[in-house]
Amino acid sequence: ENGLDAFAKRYQQLNYLPSAYTILQSVTIDSLESNTKTSIEGQKSMINTIPRVLFLGTYPPRKCGLATFLADLTENYPGPYDVIAVDEPTVDESSRNYTDKVIFRLNQTNSDSYYTVGDIVNSGAYDVFNLQHEFGLFGGMYGEYVIKLLASIRKPVITTLHTIISKPNSFLMSVMRSICATSSRVVVLSNGGRQLLIDVYGVDEKKISVIRHGVPDSKFSHSLADAKVSLGFEENIPTMATFGLLHRDKYIQLPLQALQTVVKSIPNVMYLIIGQTHPLVQVSEGNSYVHELEHNITALGLTKNVRFIDKYMNDDELTAYLGAVDIVLTPYNSVDQYVSGALSWAVGAGKCVISTPYPYAKELLDNGRGFLTPYNDAEHLSSLIIKLFQDTKVRDRARRNAYDFGRNMIWPIIGA
Repeated sequence: ENGLDAFAKRYQQLNYLPSAYTILQSVTIDSLESNTKTSIEGQKSMINTIPRVLFLGTYPPRKCGLATFLADLTENYPGPYDVIAVDEPTVDESSRNYTDKVIFRLNQTNSDSYYTVGDIVNSGAYDVFNLQHEFGLFGGMYGEYVIKLLASIRKPVITTLHTIISKPNSFLMSVMRSICATSSRVVVLSNGGRQLLIDVYGVDEKKISVIRHGVPDSKFSHSLADAKVSLGFEENIPTMATFGLLHRDKYIQLPLQALQTVVKSIPNVMYLIIGQTHPLVQVSEGNSYVHELEHNITALGLTKNVRFIDKYMNDDELTAYLGAVDIVLTPYNSVDQYVSGALSWAVGAGKCVISTPYPYAKELLDNGRGFLTPYNDAEHLSSLIIKLFQDTKVRDRARRNAYDFGRNMIWPIIGA
């Protein structure tokens, strides 16, 4: 067994790979080893070259969590890369100015656009094609257009899955299995996601790699007073927040119901709802969800205790707001939430987090890194909030546990 064989086998045996780079490198190695036309010396030389990658996904200035994810990933990837950005069919190209790294714009509902992407991948000097996949992003039923794209590509394919449905219908099952079958490697963002692929979709576990959702690096802050004052709050005001693009699965109704009880014990508590309506929700129902929340806030007598921050924030702005928050709430009512960028960010920032027990929260907040509250139980949530505001030692211990765990999730480690 030569050195190349041993090196390739080492990566083939890994089920958990710590960074995007090692996965890209290992897939390149697997591809080289199967290429009998390339000499051993030539293969060894190519192994020492960082793979050139073509990424496909949403990308800033498009406003969505996946776009932020891909921007952070590419910014921290140490090798050469280009991006194909996914556009909605209604977007005016002149209104969205991408960076020079974006070499093509995929119209997500135009099937011909997918063939163009395949040609770009196959004819370009790329070692690996990376698909950032999320249901609802690609055209056809359950995004089936992407299947023909993957089948046409003659380069190694790594697919990163951002949504995994635990109870798929037969067609969705077929789409997901086809995506995984045509991928050289499938990346999931949690151990729970890995188990879903194995148990529900029958994906070969050797094909699956787990990389944590990346987060910005930040310093642990023992005192939040200065951060609160810098944002115009009183330095000792108790603050909570839910952040991210707004849609009904955020289920902000739950903390509003709990807040009715909390204000009786902590009259000056402030709950920040940070973010705009999700663009796809905006198309289908406008700001109706936000208007319903505003109506509930008024009806519950909470207008002095709740503030909307109606803005899609960049990393620095969001970091500043999180620096002023005592407790982060992720009260989602989806049982299929196998990953959450907001929860990842909160843990990485060393926040005290309360969450409903969706799969990703149960995994990420384990071992004292946060607190779980049952679905639709406002009484339990209110008691937990009051306890954590009154017991700073318990709150700070969870913060430190979260922050320490999050050091292995920062983008310089995940992407490099």
